[in-house]
Amino acid sequence: MSSQIKTILLTILTLSAFVIALVELSGVSSTALFNKYNINVGSHAEHSNSGASQTNIGGESEMQQRMEKVAAMPKTNMEFVETKFDFGKIKEGDVVKHEYRFRNTGTAPLLISKADASCGCTVPSFPKEPIAPGAEGVITVQFDSHGRSGHQEKNVIISSNAQVDRMSIGFVAEVE
Repeated sequence: MSSQIKTILLTILTLSAFVIALVELSGVSSTALFNKYNINVGSHAEHSNSGASQTNIGGESEMQQRMEKVAAMPKTNMEFVETKFDFGKIKEGDVVKHEYRFRNTGTAPLLISKADASCGCTVPSFPKEPIAPGAEGVITVQFDSHGRSGHQEKNVIISSNAQVDRMSIGFVAEVE
C-alpha cells in the first residue's frame, strides 16, 4: 500500500473520530436513546411552566400519559446537591425562588413526570425533556409570601423514573 493511500485512510479515520465526538457532545445520540423509549420531548412551549402548583404538561390526560411513559421506562438514579433550603427572613409579599440542582447518576435517561407542591403559594418548574445519564438538571421552586406570616415550611414532591420514584425537596422561611 502506498504512503499516499495510508495518509488518506488515516485522515478519514481521524475525521470519523472527530464526527463521532461531535455527535456525542451535541446530544444527538442521547436524543436517539430517548426515542428508543418513545419519549416525546415536545416543543419549546411545553418546556416552560405555566405556573400551576401541580406542574404538568397540559391537561390531565397529557399528564397521565407522561406518568405512564415514565412508569414504563427503565429505572435510574437521581441525586440532588441539596434537598432543603433556608430563605432566612423575608418580608411579607416577597416572591423568592431557589434552584435545586440534581444529576442523573444512573445508566438510563431520567424523566420527571410531575412536581406537586404542598401549597398554592409554592410553584415548582422542572425540565420536561429527559436528562441523559451523567447530565445535570435544575428544578426551580418559587414561593410567594403574600398573605403569609411567621415560620413557613413548604415541600415539593418530585415524581420520576428514579429508583426512589418520589423525592421531596423543600424550604423554610421566616416571613416578617
